Parts: sequence; structure tokens; C-alpha cells
Amino acid sequence: MRFRPLFLINIFLTEVVMDCSNGNAVVERVVRAQRVGEAGRIDCLPRHFGVMGIVAEHATYGTLARLSENYRGGYWHYYELDNGGFYMAPDGDKPYLMIVEGNGYEGIVSPDAAGIIACAMVYSHLSFRWDGAQFVRAFHQLREFIFMHGEHTDILQALD
Repeated sequence: MRFRPLFLINIFLTEVVMDCSNGNAVVERVVRAQRVGEAGRIDCLPRHFGVMGIVAEHATYGTLARLSENYRGGYWHYYELDNGGFYMAPDGDKPYLMIVEGNGYEGIVSPDAAGIIACAMVYSHLSFRWDGAQFVRAFHQLREFIFMHGEHTDILQALD
């Protein structure tokens, strides 16, 4: 087994990962998610999406309902990313069977991954409507986080 050194460095309070295993330094920013507390929920959607926040929220619920027969509604957690992004995910720990008819993906994912998949799809869709600049930005911020997620392979396959 080949030794693969990884170094964590704090630069201006931003954590980066350096991978020097192939002789070339590759720097990757680590994106972290922080759950929004109850007091912060009221301002969260307008801060990220303005008046379109309620549209994004409702569309996300509907998207997960179409992708997973397991979803029956309920409480969702809000998460803010330290790169300025946002996503929401259903509460609980039961897995979701996700079926994406458009690309043939079928898999079982955590509620967190299911929320990320639904949010990314909604951001992509809404970016083509109205003045979608905030949704283009939100999609790319979330996509940056997806690569850090433990279920990134399933998430990316569902979004492909």
C-alpha cells in the first residue's frame, strides 16, 4: 500500500487539504455545513433567496416527494455552508429510496443526502426561471459541498 500524505493547513481561517501523493500539490477547500438554529430559521430563506425562498422551499418538498415514495412530509433542518451556500434536509434517520427516472439512478440514501439531492435539483431548475442568478450561485456552492459529503457518489449519480 502506497503512503498518501495529507496535510491540513489553516489559512485565513479556511481549512484546505493538500494532497502531495503524486508529486503535485493539489489544494482543495473544505466546505463545512452548520445546522441553523430555531432562532435563525425565520431569516434564513430570505437571506439566501430573497422573495424566491418560499418557492425554493416548496419546490424542494415536492421534488423529494416525486423522487422518494418514502417521503411523507415532516420537519426539515436548514443548513448553511461556510462558502455561503444553503441546503435543507428532512429530519430523522430513516433512509430514503431515491428513484430518478430521468437518469436511471436508484439508491438508498440518508435524509441528509436526500435533501441535498432535492435542493440541487430545485436550484438547477429555478436557475432557468425568472432572474436565476441566486440559484446558479446556490447550486455551485452546494455542489462544492457535495464533494465533501460522505455520500457524494450517490448524490452525484442521482444528479447526473
